[in-house]
Amino acid sequence: MIQDELNRFDRTLAILILLQSRKRITAQQLSERFEVSLRTIYRDIRSLEAAGVPIIGEAGVGYSIMEGYRLPPVMFTSEEAGSFVAAEKLMHKFTDKNLRANFESAMNKVKSVLRGEEKDLLEALEDKVWVTQRGELFNNDIPNALEILFNSIAAQKQVFMNYKSFEADAPSMRYIEPVGVFHENTHWHLYAYCHLRNDYRQFRTDRILSIKSTDVAFTRNHTNVKAYTEKEQSKSKTKVVITVSKEVVRYIGSNLEYYGLVRQEEKENEVLLEFQSNGSLDSLARWYLMFGDHARVIEPEAFRAKIQDLLSKTKERLAL
Repeated sequence: MIQDELNRFDRTLAILILLQSRKRITAQQLSERFEVSLRTIYRDIRSLEAAGVPIIGEAGVGYSIMEGYRLPPVMFTSEEAGSFVAAEKLMHKFTDKNLRANFESAMNKVKSVLRGEEKDLLEALEDKVWVTQRGELFNNDIPNALEILFNSIAAQKQVFMNYKSFEADAPSMRYIEPVGVFHENTHWHLYAYCHLRNDYRQFRTDRILSIKSTDVAFTRNHTNVKAYTEKEQSKSKTKVVITVSKEVVRYIGSNLEYYGLVRQEEKENEVLLEFQSNGSLDSLARWYLMFGDHARVIEPEAFRAKIQDLLSKTKERLAL
């Protein structure tokens, strides 16, 4: 019973902080975030109102907090303060130059309200945590790429960019309507409606050669990145089954999910791997060639043919 009350107190306080950090939030969003029922959220909101917090509720819109209401100074636990170090290191390696600078400025403001022992903790940890990133996440000539994209999404204004895809011989200029950005498999990706293709496309941020904001409004209402991901997962896929020797499979484990692994089964001296591959089999075939002398293709024949084609082209180049 006591633990239930503590959980309710923590959740109610968290709801109050969320209300102050957002313009508005719905009961459904709060229910999903805290994994409780809508009835529980309604009860927590009533508790805050009874405590004197000026909450405004609009049917079909959500909850907001009266403009000008402020919480007392926030106090951080040692564990929360320690998490700032990891966040700062990750932001430094995984975002563009401008966003790093903005985060550093925000963190300095947060650190300024920490107590003495919390500041000592951060100083002790700062040079003990190190994060590395392979490859470039962004073109160094556009240090504000993420900032432009974030502002575009918030303001519902189109972006004009020069983009060089992997397959294209030359870059292409295009107006896009950014829907969202996500980090996956060591790269940032942009999902956007492209006016050049009149369809939704995915772009890698390190292949953007130039980008700038415009005053042109979005032409349509867009869904979110989560919906895009679910749509991609629902597309038809190609079943690919291979076997890999046990002494090798341990060294390729970090890439399996990226290529669509759905099943892994140990055999006598091999491990069977089953993939559901999206689109072209090219990337999966190129990955297979890295350890192909320790593997076998079970199915389909199209995958075996793709590998043989790559090998033939490789032999031709070696003969030059």
